[in-house]
Amino acid sequence: MRLRDLVELVRAPAALSVPGDAVAGAAAAGTLGGRTAGLATASVCLYWAGMAANDWADRDLDAVERPERPIPSGRITPAAALGVAGGLTAAGLAVAALTGGRRALAVAVPLVGAIWAYDVAWKNTDAGPAGMALCRGLDVLLGASTGKVSRALWPALVVASHTYTVTALSRREVHGADRDLPARTLVATAAIAAAPVLGRQRRLSALLGGWYAARYGGAQRRAFDDPSAANVRASVGAGITALPALQGALTASAGAPVTGAVLAAAAPLARALARKVSPT
Repeated sequence: MRLRDLVELVRAPAALSVPGDAVAGAAAAGTLGGRTAGLATASVCLYWAGMAANDWADRDLDAVERPERPIPSGRITPAAALGVAGGLTAAGLAVAALTGGRRALAVAVPLVGAIWAYDVAWKNTDAGPAGMALCRGLDVLLGASTGKVSRALWPALVVASHTYTVTALSRREVHGADRDLPARTLVATAAIAAAPVLGRQRRLSALLGGWYAARYGGAQRRAFDDPSAANVRASVGAGITALPALQGALTASAGAPVTGAVLAAAAPLARALARKVSPT
């Protein structure tokens, strides 16, 4: 297994959209600090595990729709992909336990269950978007697990709502969509972008939320004008790479403006890396 193939299997650069979940959760719970880095690392491991498990579960479908992916192209065997997924799952749970103890595991274990359930059971059903939204919402709560988790319910809901729109679009990125789908997700994106302004640091939150809306919403507007597979796929990529701006807005809204700005700065880097390794 070459490193390049492993990077493609787990969509490694897309993990830039993951640490912000833990940071936004910790900021809301009032526990932003050293342990947040450990919980963010656990989140990244579990995200990569989910990507590998996704390709393992979709190997037959990808052989028809995406034969260039690592498994159908023969660059990675199904057994190796499953091993990567299992190893990263174990690593994520171990890091969560070492960082946050039982309280972190109380969130990490259901998160693992939701990730694997999505990949092997929910993904191609009507429950798919809600299942992925649950995963990202729990990821935010993992960051808050060492503090007052209830305070992080709002950012968890916001990130989950964003994830629902991205997942709904992703189900049409191979064959294209009708105009109703990007129209609905675009309306939802506008509401999501406004959500962080309800907290503190409203000016910065509004700026970062607007950045998120411009990037992700602009791609959805193009998909509305022409809902081809290419434009829908571009909207999905924009939703993934613009997420750090939304996470930054939520973090600033919770009273951590500098950290929020740093998080948002990952968005253009994620966009640049997405040109080298597809995040979808």
